[in-house]
Amino acid sequence: MADKPSRAVVVYGAGFAPLVTPSHANLHALASIASCGFLALRAPPTSPSSECEPSREVKELAQLLDAYDFYDTMSKELTEVDSNLNVQKRFMGLRAAFFTAVSSIGSFARKLGFSVFEIDDVIKKNTPAVEYTIASELLTLLGFSGGKVLENNDFDLVFLHIRAGQELRALKDKITINAGVDWLDKFVGELMGIAQPASDIAARLHFSLVLSYGNVSENESQKSTISILPIEENSDLSLLRPCQSYSMKGGKQLDDIRYGNVYWPFLSIRAVGFVGHTS
Repeated sequence: MADKPSRAVVVYGAGFAPLVTPSHANLHALASIASCGFLALRAPPTSPSSECEPSREVKELAQLLDAYDFYDTMSKELTEVDSNLNVQKRFMGLRAAFFTAVSSIGSFARKLGFSVFEIDDVIKKNTPAVEYTIASELLTLLGFSGGKVLENNDFDLVFLHIRAGQELRALKDKITINAGVDWLDKFVGELMGIAQPASDIAARLHFSLVLSYGNVSENESQKSTISILPIEENSDLSLLRPCQSYSMKGGKQLDDIRYGNVYWPFLSIRAVGFVGHTS
């Protein structure tokens, strides 16, 4: 473990997972040094393709932030805001910033105690290569600047939500960014370039990249190579078969895990090597 508290950047790329190709070298380079895996999702809708995009994204974000049990899928609001959901209370005074261009996502994050900002707020420089400055601006909020770790930092966690293909505008429409997978690949490349192995920043930075599959059509679902069906066993011996950890929560088995053609989990890439060992 690091001898001092680490600071974290979490990027949630909605709809990016199926767009990654072998040409996106920076994303693959990150995966090669990170711990990768799938995060199971719960409560498949009856018709995934008909569910509105903001509602689906909020539901998935609620699971990522471990707040799904408090989310009412009918009213699309938190049923009751439990004080224990507040990130500062859950994580010993953690100061967390959340950047998004989607109002429903920002509203949900605000209820969980995040300081919510528009994407525009992180784009401060009117330069042709502005897309390359976003990673450094986020790191500055964490107290990483000029290759050094500053004692004073505005936040301990910065969470960035980006929707695939989203057009981001800043500085009174002087700057337009198409947040496609190529942009995400460059963003990851810049961040890895700043947090070089064995550097002071790398020793204190935790970086997680979570990619979702977005709104998957029925035809695409049939082509899925990651669908996992539960094993059906009629024997009484099946009662002795241990449950997978992703199907359990609080010591109880979940009965609403997505399986089959609506599985499509999160793809998680966690660069834990920056702050400690990968075990």
